Amino acid sequence: MYLIIFLTIKETLLRLDRELFTFIHQTASSPLLDWFFLGLRHELTWIPLYAFILYWATRYHRAMLWKFIFLSLVTFAITDFTSSSILKPLLMRERPCYDSHLQDVIRNIIGCGGRYGLPSSHASNHFGIGSFWFFTISWMGNRRWYWLWFWAFIICYAQVYVGKHFPGDVILGAILGTCVGILTATLFKRWAR
Repeated sequence: MYLIIFLTIKETLLRLDRELFTFIHQTASSPLLDWFFLGLRHELTWIPLYAFILYWATRYHRAMLWKFIFLSLVTFAITDFTSSSILKPLLMRERPCYDSHLQDVIRNIIGCGGRYGLPSSHASNHFGIGSFWFFTISWMGNRRWYWLWFWAFIICYAQVYVGKHFPGDVILGAILGTCVGILTATLFKRWAR
């Protein structure tokens, strides 16, 4: 009974993922935007953001700088290791480019990558860092930088747009990253006190 319910839910989620992926690739995409979404995936694109965050922390919260940097790196390490080395091999969900139902849909503007994509490491890493920064900066500087959530979201959308992930992959990655970011922000707050 429970197995049948589980399999029904799994199939329903996969169908919804395929439908949303198809909508993005057939309706919500344009060759004119391909360069933009490919650029969002590249780590060098975000160097100005990282430099700004480092400048802000150095300028206004020098006493907590090393703790802030250290826990930013810890957040990234946890999200990346958990998504890539634990969950992807455990869940073994293939990327859209390996899905036979999507071969006529996927636009192939980027290589396929590894076989498994659930959860998205880009999503978990960026939501992890984004949520850690959001909550620690809110606490340290009494600033609510909501644009950090948009930054993480747009990177997640880029993963689906270029065909690397299903929407469900980035949603699970975002949930994982946010949970880790909240945890490390809580650790930072206790450590900084």
